[in-house]
Amino acid sequence: MLSKAQNKYIRSLTQQKFRHENNVFIAEGGKIAHEWLLSAAHIQMIIATEDWAAQHTSPIAKHHEAQLYIVSDRELSALSALQTPNQVMLVVPTPERKEVPLINEWYLALDDIQDPGNMGTIIRIADWFGINHVICSPGCADVYNPKVVQSAMGGHLRVHLYEAELAPFLSATTLPKIAATLDGDNVYSVERMNAGVLIIGNESKGISAAVSAMATKKVMIPRRGGAESLNAGVSAGILCALLLPC
Repeated sequence: MLSKAQNKYIRSLTQQKFRHENNVFIAEGGKIAHEWLLSAAHIQMIIATEDWAAQHTSPIAKHHEAQLYIVSDRELSALSALQTPNQVMLVVPTPERKEVPLINEWYLALDDIQDPGNMGTIIRIADWFGINHVICSPGCADVYNPKVVQSAMGGHLRVHLYEAELAPFLSATTLPKIAATLDGDNVYSVERMNAGVLIIGNESKGISAAVSAMATKKVMIPRRGGAESLNAGVSAGILCALLLPC
């Protein structure tokens, strides 16, 4: 059973300020929690219903460092940041902040992506395509927002996430820098590349002028219908499918 102080602590982690102060975040949901428990990642707290804990005794036992708390459905619902609460949530330490490495791989560079759902989807896309590095400008949504973690579906375990100004990295790397724009070359005419930086811009404003000026190529997804634009996550997925090696 959780104390009042523990309840207050967990609920506070829905706010970015307290996640940063405590260097932890929440990973919620059965599939996500199961992935974390099967990994070697450190876990601070496991908060689960009795039924869920009974069905996952083996992976829970692997994490002696974690404090296990059995709660009722009602208690878990009161803690949850989701509209439909799950049967388990974890409190997980935030990875140590690192500098962006300059290596010959694919990167996603996100210029002020602000919707948590888009951010989580893009992390999941990076995970799917084996892109190990996602660089988020300071104006991006917090990658440890519970909605982002939920949407990423375990991507935080495998994708390295960085918060950094994009310009210094883009100026330092010799990789092709591909900007997703509405006035670029038809992406179907662009050859696939073994490595590069795919730049995805803000949902309403696109890529900033300063970052766009650093691109070595601009690409667009041709439109045949009447939609004004594509969701940033959808665009990222299509472009990764067309630009990365088969």
